[in-house]
Amino acid sequence: MKAIGIILAGGNNEKRLGELTSLRAASAMPVGSCYRAIDFPLSNMSNSMIKKVAVITQYNSRSLHDHLSSSKWWDFGRKQGGLYIFTPYVSSENSFWFRGTADSIYQNISFLERSNENYVVIASGDSIYKMDYRKVIEFHKNQEADITVVCKEMHDRDLTKFGIMQLDDDGRIIEFEEKPIEPQTNIASLGIYVISRKLLIDLLNEIVPEGRFDIVKDIIVRFRRKLNIKAFMFDGYWSSIGGGIMEYYNTNMDFLKEDVRREFTKDFPYTFTKPKDEPPVKYNEGADVSNTIIGGGSIINGKIESSVLFRRVYIGENSVVKNSILMEGCYIGNNCIVENAILDKQVSVSDGKHVSGEVGKPCVFKKRSTI
Repeated sequence: MKAIGIILAGGNNEKRLGELTSLRAASAMPVGSCYRAIDFPLSNMSNSMIKKVAVITQYNSRSLHDHLSSSKWWDFGRKQGGLYIFTPYVSSENSFWFRGTADSIYQNISFLERSNENYVVIASGDSIYKMDYRKVIEFHKNQEADITVVCKEMHDRDLTKFGIMQLDDDGRIIEFEEKPIEPQTNIASLGIYVISRKLLIDLLNEIVPEGRFDIVKDIIVRFRRKLNIKAFMFDGYWSSIGGGIMEYYNTNMDFLKEDVRREFTKDFPYTFTKPKDEPPVKYNEGADVSNTIIGGGSIINGKIESSVLFRRVYIGENSVVKNSILMEGCYIGNNCIVENAILDKQVSVSDGKHVSGEVGKPCVFKKRSTI
């Protein structure tokens, strides 16, 4: 059951994630105190024995490229297969950046043509989940599907941010509406697709020359009645950080839940990342920490509650951090209060300052800012 993987990591989420993605791709966003968002689909590919994977990048990709510079951490450092990074390029025949998800694959169609695997697994680079893609491929084969879309019944979520599907009794997709104002069901696409390599090549060669560049609109929706497009129901944990500030905040806070944290860090197969080899966290006298995860190299003097701290964070004496996300290298001085906040990398809070957002609306401070 051979397959190749494609991870779409080039989307521009600056409008939804604001300053957090002004200098980095959403797929490079820090998650859960030690991961990047791209680690999750990459680990899923590796754990599913998909050993040839292309990551397609575009906007603000320097940080992402740096993270992926050594593919051995996800077991892609091998003779056969490996990790491929594709970016837009200008040539005498092509002067366009990627104009959509389908176009990003089409501009690198030689990757498909030179491969000999039967199937292609396409995933987004900004979703947090653990999935064995082999089960989806097996379902795809047994159902004799042309395309399989992985989906999930969403509860307590804003369905207007998803692609919503209607299925017939056999699980075939009969209607697909992208980000509907009035959703007719709660079955949402997770942006994960399985398709045969040859069919994908044929579809791309058909739609892109016609000026159609999107996988959802120009393949799934357009061909839903002509092709046998089936829905694979996923019932595990799934979250996307690309939907906005609150989605990013809530995803990180989910890692404070023992079952979510255990799924990614302790339950086999594991989620891998590029290690930084920092020393253990140092808790000085007066440190008081509860319901918090902290990255290596951090020094804690104050009180922290229900927060996510990444590596090399310093918390000063008599300071309080609560319900907040502090990224790499943040410095909190003495006698400070930080509550309901997201501090990007290397943000400094001077002695005695108070930083406070609202419940459900955390305040955000951009990289290297001083408060």
